[in-house]
Amino acid sequence: MNPVRVGARAPLRLGFAGGGTDVEPYASLYGGQILNATINRYIYAYLERRDDGQVSFAAADRGLHWTGPIERLAEVPLDLQLHAAVYRRIVLQFLEDRPLAIKLSTIAEAPPGSGLGTSSTLVVSMVQAFTELLSLPLGEYEIAHLAYEIERLDCGLNGGKQDQYAATFGGFNFMEFLAEDRVIVNPLRVRESFLCELEASLVLYFGGVSRESARIIDDQQQRILAQDPAALAATHMVRKQAVHMKEAVLRGDIGAFADALHQGWVAKRNMAEQVSNPALDATYERARAAGALAGKVSGAGGGGFMIFVAEPERRLDVIGALTETRGSVYPCSFTERGATAWRCDRP
Repeated sequence: MNPVRVGARAPLRLGFAGGGTDVEPYASLYGGQILNATINRYIYAYLERRDDGQVSFAAADRGLHWTGPIERLAEVPLDLQLHAAVYRRIVLQFLEDRPLAIKLSTIAEAPPGSGLGTSSTLVVSMVQAFTELLSLPLGEYEIAHLAYEIERLDCGLNGGKQDQYAATFGGFNFMEFLAEDRVIVNPLRVRESFLCELEASLVLYFGGVSRESARIIDDQQQRILAQDPAALAATHMVRKQAVHMKEAVLRGDIGAFADALHQGWVAKRNMAEQVSNPALDATYERARAAGALAGKVSGAGGGGFMIFVAEPERRLDVIGALTETRGSVYPCSFTERGATAWRCDRP
């Protein structure tokens, strides 16, 4: 019998509106609302059983590898901590802590700190792979919630909840984040004509990895806990723009979509320190001067990918202006499908 190799992938997402309202304590106190969409850039995970009693973790896109006996998991390097955390949780929760000798490899189509939900999508893809390999009884909500717990609780990494649910469900979604870990994912029935027009209008720009996201999120949380009036007003406005954007998407109104994108970015800059910086501001103004209707950072801020919307006839002007900087413009299109897995017999 040939050994079975399991593959899985989960899509990265663009956060269009409401970002940060899924972070505690805001979500529990006021209720978060976010509109996001997944794109055709993925994180892949591959699983194989081993017969030598060892565990192997690898992040092929980053050139990271570790192999050792199961008893030495504490020695897994920090850059592979998510791999080890997913393995530990799966073994503990579903295998009664019985050892499982496996090889787990991942490939990411965006770097950590990109603002596309990379870390959370990585965890989702690995959980999806284990779900397929072990035939675990997990649905979409269970996979997303498990991925959230592994990243936020087991690893202690700060952040919100939208990324795990976006990667798991896929598509255009309006998400609600409520008290007691309640999450409602509302898939939007988007006209094909709107999707085509938005893809023709969208510019995805990468200016460099964000090194401020954890600090930004911590600052945001502290301001909400302190009931800072300016931060609260800004976060409420960001949430309000998510509702306006949902209505624009359902109506197929690109102009209203761009307006909500711009107003949300203006508000988000007041949610926490270092959401923006002089380099991001200069990039934003360069794109606007070239014809962009609106734009924002996708993610907590401080760097990573930026999203711009321009009239299709002006899109190349915006791309030309941005390519004169040190960053890069990436092609992308929307995807409807979320995390998925498959099996392949090895030759």
